Amino acid sequence: MTVMENLKLGATFVDPGHWNTDLERVFALFPILQQREAQRAGTLSGGEQQMLAIGRALVSRPRLLMLDEPSLGLAPIYIRKIFEIIHEINRKDGVSILLVEQNAHHALRLAHRAYVLQHGSIVLADTGNDLLNNPEVKSAYLAGGQAHAA
Repeated sequence: MTVMENLKLGATFVDPGHWNTDLERVFALFPILQQREAQRAGTLSGGEQQMLAIGRALVSRPRLLMLDEPSLGLAPIYIRKIFEIIHEINRKDGVSILLVEQNAHHALRLAHRAYVLQHGSIVLADTGNDLLNNPEVKSAYLAGGQAHAA
């Protein structure tokens, strides 16, 4: 399927009267998708595929956006961009975000509320900022206090 076909698929169950506005919003967030709207989605880079997946979700007008490892395997430039956009979607659009992410530094900077899991159990819970500054979290997940932001 092409980029545009993927986006249209995401909007299948919403009012078609919102399509143009929603498409403009996705293209404003991810201009590369507009440039590649006729391209087969499978030929996009990993970062572009992540952008398309988020864009496809956004045209469905979600109240909750669940993201599993959106930075996995991405180049640092795409990691920064994805997290900036996730923040914007939450702040400007009021969409709640449930984020599962191993990049602790970026995730905690973004999170209103965060949980640290070990072996499937919650071992710490606090605000993202408080966990970002927690010595135990810094030591275990942020390279001994030297956060390596991508």
